[in-house]
Amino acid sequence: MTDERKDPSELSDADKPTGNVSSPYDSPTEQFPTVSAKNPLPRTDDDLDFGSTNANSLTEQIPTYRAPGADQPTVALERETAYDAPIAAVPTAEAVAGTTVAGTTEAPRSRGTLDLGLLALRLAVGGTALVHGLQKLTGIWNGPGLGGFETMLADAGFQQAKWMAILGAVGEVAGGALLILGLLTPVAAASVLAVMINAWALRQASAPGLEYFAPAGTEYEMLLGICAGVIILTGPGRIALDGRRGWATRPFVGSLVVLILGIAAGVCTWIFLNGANPLI
Repeated sequence: MTDERKDPSELSDADKPTGNVSSPYDSPTEQFPTVSAKNPLPRTDDDLDFGSTNANSLTEQIPTYRAPGADQPTVALERETAYDAPIAAVPTAEAVAGTTVAGTTEAPRSRGTLDLGLLALRLAVGGTALVHGLQKLTGIWNGPGLGGFETMLADAGFQQAKWMAILGAVGEVAGGALLILGLLTPVAAASVLAVMINAWALRQASAPGLEYFAPAGTEYEMLLGICAGVIILTGPGRIALDGRRGWATRPFVGSLVVLILGIAAGVCTWIFLNGANPLI
C-alpha cells in the first residue's frame, strides 16, 4: 500500500467510494483536466480560448469595462471656422534684427548723431569751396575774379589757362553748393577733391621744399581735399537730398571708384596741363 494518489478516472468500480465519504481526498471538489497530447498545456492567449466549451484549461475571464453610451454611434465633430484661418508666420531672428529677408522690409537702424556729424562736415567743406569759387568766378569778397584767376594760372605754367580758370571756378562753386544740399554728393566731392589736388600742387610748386603750415604751406588745401575724400567714402548721410539712396548711408564699391576717379582727374590735369614737379 502506497500514499500515491490515483486519478479518479483510473479507479475501478470497486475502488470508487460509495455512500459516505471517508476522506476529502477520495472525492475532490474540483477536477482538473488531464494533460495529454490531445489536451496540452496552454502556452499562448489563443490556447486559452476564453468562453469556449472546448477550452484546454479552466480559466477565468475578467469582464471588460464599457463606459455608458459606448454602444452609441460616433458623431463627427464639425471643425470651427476660426481654426481654418491661416496662421501668421513668426518673424525670423534675421528679420527682427533688421536683415533684409525675401518678402520683408529692412527695419530702420539707429545711427545716433552720425547723420548730424556728416551734415556739419558737408556744410563746412561745401561752404568753404563755394565762397572760394565765387571769389574766383565773380570777384566777390575781394576775390581775383575770373580774369585774375586766369592770369595766376598762366603765371604758374598752366596751359589753356582760360579754360582751366573757368573749370576750376565752376568746379568749386558747383561742388560746394551740391555738397551743402547733399545732392549728387560723390560727384560733388570728387570735383572739390580734383580742384584741391591742383591747388595743393600749385602752392607746393611755388616754394622750394615741402611746406605745410599756412600761409605759405599747404595745410588748407590738404585739409579740404582729405575731407572731400572722406565724404565720398562715408556718403552724405540721411540729412541730405541723397539721403534716401542706398549709397548715402551704406556706400561700398561705387564710392571707392568715385574716389579713385577724383584723384585721377586731379593728378592727370596737373601732369598734362602743367607738368611741373611740385616736390622740388
